[in-house]
Amino acid sequence: MRVGFGCDHAAIDLKNELVAYMTEKGYECVDYGTNYDENGEIIKCDYPQKGQEVGEAVASKEVDYGVLICGTGIGISLSANKVPGVRAAVCSEPYSARLTKQHNDANIIAFGARVVGTELAKMILDEFFGAEFEGGRHKTRVDMIADVEAKYCK
Repeated sequence: MRVGFGCDHAAIDLKNELVAYMTEKGYECVDYGTNYDENGEIIKCDYPQKGQEVGEAVASKEVDYGVLICGTGIGISLSANKVPGVRAAVCSEPYSARLTKQHNDANIIAFGARVVGTELAKMILDEFFGAEFEGGRHKTRVDMIADVEAKYCK
């Protein structure tokens, strides 16, 4: 499974730790940045850029899922959700991460580096990637979300 990771300059260290964690678990991780330059300086970027970039990678099937991190997870997920076909959810604890996959068929998980620590972020990823979309009545609701999106994406 290919997982795209993106972050702004507030979340580089957490993103890098999570890429290593998920790689160890056998996932193929694609790092969309941002990162440090060759001198160890932060490459600054605005979170909407990375939200859009990872969102487009998920929507085009370049990657199967995305992980987005900024200060709170909110701004970067808002940007990703503007990409048709993206269902990005901000989750700051494992229960919501599992349910957003099971009930909402979320294809991007987002959280804040200033909100969750490394170990909690790992638990969030474990729950999200360990869950499966349940379909059924939830598919009807996900289809309704797609209908709203289609209405405004003409």
